[in-house]
Amino acid sequence: MRGPRQVQNSLQALESKVVACRRCPRLVAWREQVAAEKRRAYLDWTYWGKPVPGFGDPAARLLIVGLAPGAHGSNRTGRMFTGDSSGDTLYPALFRAGFASQPDATDRDDGLILKDAFITALARCAPPKNRPTVDEFDNCRPYLMREMALLSNVWVVLALGQLAFDGVLRTWREAGQDIPRLRFAHGAWYTFSPHHLILTASYHPSRQNTNTGVLTEAMLDQILGQIRDYLASRGDARE
Repeated sequence: MRGPRQVQNSLQALESKVVACRRCPRLVAWREQVAAEKRRAYLDWTYWGKPVPGFGDPAARLLIVGLAPGAHGSNRTGRMFTGDSSGDTLYPALFRAGFASQPDATDRDDGLILKDAFITALARCAPPKNRPTVDEFDNCRPYLMREMALLSNVWVVLALGQLAFDGVLRTWREAGQDIPRLRFAHGAWYTFSPHHLILTASYHPSRQNTNTGVLTEAMLDQILGQIRDYLASRGDARE
């Protein structure tokens, strides 16, 4: 088993590959166009404008998987769920559950530290209309597969939204695991042998979902609280 320093070094090497990736011409063109044109509210920002790597605790027992960076959120700040309304919902909830050092996430240098958690996504570039193509998901999947292999201490995977849920299942299947067909549902809780790995799901913390009440603060708190309590009951060692 790799030690924490080895895992951190391997994650940093993977981050360098992610940031340099140009596999998807449509996404490269879009992310760079958005970074050049900017949004009026962010004219004084130097946009990140590159693929966004995962980040967090290399010893994390919780892995959170989203869909893709937002054009004026992660594509601007360079960190997952940072600088947009989805992050404004997610990070306060992580803070309340004890997985984040602070409730605010504004930029890569804001001092935020994830505790026992790592955040990533199926796609690493901001896509037009927030929807990568099948081929673009396929191009990006090896990065998630590699992260999952490196984050060997993970007990629980939280998928944010049905696309993330389906993407996690496909990633596991492509890695050679025998995974049955499973139904996405908010609060679903699936256990896999032999190591009691958990896959759970939440509606995505998008503005559309939070503004319409599809996902409420209490609903997200309940899922993260359940994860926190489960991890506390399991301890640090795998059986």
